[in-house]
Amino acid sequence: MTPRGGRDDIDGVETLADGRPVVKVRVRAIADGGEANRAVTELLARALGVPKARVRILSGATSRLKEVAVDGDPARLGETLRGLTAAKPK
Repeated sequence: MTPRGGRDDIDGVETLADGRPVVKVRVRAIADGGEANRAVTELLARALGVPKARVRILSGATSRLKEVAVDGDPARLGETLRGLTAAKPK
């Protein structure tokens, strides 16, 4: 997650040095008082078509690397996320 990223957007998928793939997200909000975390959950909820209450940060609240859970149908969520990131490989 990139706070103060100039726009709210999903930038694609990137592979970390340890081989883990991560979804790159940027938000306009600053990382102060949880504003960027709220923006991330709202962006993901909107992009995945689920209510905001179904998206929560499990770990990394004060880090750029976050673990996020989204409640819903895993097949549909996975398909939607693949569609959002397929055109934007990173």
